[in-house]
Amino acid sequence: MNETQEFSKVNSNKIIYPILIGLGVATYMLWDSLRNPETIKAFLLVEFTWNSILWLFIAALFMAGRDLGYIIRIRILSDNQLSWRKAFRIIMLWEFTSAVTPSAVGGTSLAIIFVNREGLNIGKSTALVMATSFLDEIYFIIMFPLLFFIVGFDSLFAIGGDVAYAKEFMWIALTGYFVKLGYIILLTYGLFQNPKGLKWLIMKIFRIGFLRKWYRNAYKATDDIVSSSIELRKKSIGFWLKAFFSTFFSWTSRYWVVNALFLAFFVVNQHTLLFARQLVMWIMMLISPTPGGSGFSEFVFSNYLGDFLPAAGIAVVMAVLWRLFTYYPYLFIGAIILPKWIKEKFLNKNTLKSKEKN
Repeated sequence: MNETQEFSKVNSNKIIYPILIGLGVATYMLWDSLRNPETIKAFLLVEFTWNSILWLFIAALFMAGRDLGYIIRIRILSDNQLSWRKAFRIIMLWEFTSAVTPSAVGGTSLAIIFVNREGLNIGKSTALVMATSFLDEIYFIIMFPLLFFIVGFDSLFAIGGDVAYAKEFMWIALTGYFVKLGYIILLTYGLFQNPKGLKWLIMKIFRIGFLRKWYRNAYKATDDIVSSSIELRKKSIGFWLKAFFSTFFSWTSRYWVVNALFLAFFVVNQHTLLFARQLVMWIMMLISPTPGGSGFSEFVFSNYLGDFLPAAGIAVVMAVLWRLFTYYPYLFIGAIILPKWIKEKFLNKNTLKSKEKN
């Protein structure tokens, strides 16, 4: 693993790009909405009270619960070899790299480096990262159809009762869902049944002309699956149940953040539907090419969750508030931790090795 090459993909200075993209899109949408006099009237309905402070605090607690779930899970997957401090540091660095790079750009490789440099060998680090990916996808695979049948098609996809929009959102969501489903089927087969057979199949596919440029990345990914399989097939049912419940706790806490933010300013009568739409929204965000989904996330949030708010303009403001709770903190925490972590884990060790050689 070329660690220098992997870290060249991410730079703490890049935090400015997703911030500018997200705020730029939100500003334009807000300006466009304010041209409507009804939106200005709706803003007068927003009151900042002690109730607002309470629910904003609860929203922050839900985000803390989300991170706590991830930290607990990574400790379970490491068989408690990672301390609470190390687990916290890994999660913050992982979230930061996800925030400053588009989906699937170097995320897995960097996560393996983070875990490895905190004390686990490459095999176990690879297995841990692959297991987190497996568990996250399982959550979506189970929850999407479950919530679909609970709230119904019309409620889940129709915006303001507009069935035309409903079909568009449905197809975007279904595409994302089946991408996840296909990935989890392949990953399950590779991790628990026939890792070498899956590697052979994927390598054959990536020999096709237009896919050749991703051949090296595919080779690395299948190597990860083979090495992870050795580690993960030893684990008990109890191990997987504990890891899944921590995953369930983490993602569920994350989705309740929006419910709390809305309750800070408005009355929400359909909490299950709001929760379900957030899950669908995250599936839609798979197609975003921007760092951390900046811009696209604000757009989808304002349009897809706008039914719960009195006006589109307010939806834009709530989208920005949502990102302030769920996205921007990781940019700044990661920008603080990453330089110090690189210095501790790479520069100091390289200096020590040079002195030993002399």
